[in-house]
Amino acid sequence: MVTVLNSSRLLVAAAAFGSAAILVGALIFQALGYAPCHLCILQRWPHLVAAILGVAILIFRLPMVTALLGALAALVTAGMGVYHSLVERHLIAGPDTCTAAPVGSMSASDLLAHIQNSPVIRCDEIAWQMFGVTMPNLNALFSLVFAALWLRAFWLARR
Repeated sequence: MVTVLNSSRLLVAAAAFGSAAILVGALIFQALGYAPCHLCILQRWPHLVAAILGVAILIFRLPMVTALLGALAALVTAGMGVYHSLVERHLIAGPDTCTAAPVGSMSASDLLAHIQNSPVIRCDEIAWQMFGVTMPNLNALFSLVFAALWLRAFWLARR
């Protein structure tokens, strides 16, 4: 482990592999019947960017300053994971595209139109959890670890 933490190229590989693993895991959960909500899909894009960036850094020997872009991608998806966690715990309101809207002031026809135009998968419902830890919680946690790996890679290359 010490060798990995002291090699910028291995750190980039670990961070990129981690993002790729998150994507594969999300697709496996999807194949098992856990359909993703809108926020789940959005959290995947920065992981894809980070995985592709890591491969590009390793193959094309891009300057290690590009590792900062990987860190940024990891931090973006970590922030999205925190936001999604707060939405699914009903601590903050989520986007109208995937959460329940208040229906008290809606007419019957407006309510029917809202129901017919609403997505099937809601962001404010927990799709899967283990010991109270949800997929967005795990995404936020692992993404912070990946961001630290990206930043360490950049720092080592600057020394």
